[in-house]
Amino acid sequence: MTDMFSSWTALKGLEEIPSPGLLVDDTIVRANIDRMISIVGGQAHVERLRPHVKTHKMGEVIKIQVELGINKFKAATLAEAEMAAEFGAIDVLVAHQPVGPKIDRLANIRSRYTSTKFSAVVDDIAVVQSLAAHLGSAPEPFPLYIDVDCGMGRTGIPFGAPLQLLREAIESTRGVTFAGLHVYDGHLSYSSLPERKQGWQRIADLIEQHIRTFGDTKVVGGGSPTFAAWASHETWECSPGTTLLWDIGYSQAFEDLPFRIAAALITRVISKPGVNRLCLDLGHKAVAAERPLESRVFFPALPNAKAISQSEEHLLLDVSQSSEIAVGDVLLGFPFHICPTIALHAHAHLVKNSIATQKRWRVTARDR
Repeated sequence: MTDMFSSWTALKGLEEIPSPGLLVDDTIVRANIDRMISIVGGQAHVERLRPHVKTHKMGEVIKIQVELGINKFKAATLAEAEMAAEFGAIDVLVAHQPVGPKIDRLANIRSRYTSTKFSAVVDDIAVVQSLAAHLGSAPEPFPLYIDVDCGMGRTGIPFGAPLQLLREAIESTRGVTFAGLHVYDGHLSYSSLPERKQGWQRIADLIEQHIRTFGDTKVVGGGSPTFAAWASHETWECSPGTTLLWDIGYSQAFEDLPFRIAAALITRVISKPGVNRLCLDLGHKAVAAERPLESRVFFPALPNAKAISQSEEHLLLDVSQSSEIAVGDVLLGFPFHICPTIALHAHAHLVKNSIATQKRWRVTARDR
């Protein structure tokens, strides 16, 4: 695991960075984007990328992608969709079925960012009708992607008769237009690459069968674990998200994917409450707490540290070498799940040439 953090071990300037805090290395972010472009076939095929912005939620990351030719994005929240448009996106898919007041808010965002094409996913006929009434018109119908449940069982409808009925409903409703299929395969989280490929192939076969029945259909598919499989199809769009920043969880689970960790947390020892005990200012308001306590954050300088408890602003560790560490010492921690961790921070301090700087990137879309 040591090699994973090699670019972070010689970091300077940490004494000036407040804790708990978020650090992002833009050189690694750019390298990860370059790898994404390479996986889809290079710059000539960059239009096949529709990265998810939910991992980083940062306008500065959108700007870098736009500079490198990526101009289509996927968003989970309307704040993310608005951010993508503000920072140069020409095409934004809201991959979270809009309901309630979100429909009017989406209409408002669309009216303010007229140079950006917006679309949304749906799996319900009543929502189709509501979106048609609020967002579409006969001259300018609002694009809708059918959200396909390809095995995750979270949202969407399965291939077959239900999907056919919804497609027909969209195609016959004034004010909206059928844009394609949105196929997220988050259940394909096998560490084994062959298993992931087999799972993806079963989904790809169902998509091809749908296309044979209904004709050529645009497809937006996948996340990060199956990114390479979706990229191999050559025509379908790919929607990786975690690839932008990466994290320990994905590094350990998907060793075949060539991405590097671009974000870290800075924390300090605030107390030594007993023998072999360190208390850090890294509570669950600073690092995502949805995973078990022992797999929320890893400290390369304390590889054998065991988390004992965590509260809002404190993390208590059992550390055999605690006598070598003083109150006030700085540590770098690496979240196992970066996506919800980013949303806990208002900004990230930028790392440049192995120096933690005072320049900050705002986590623009952390507020829905």
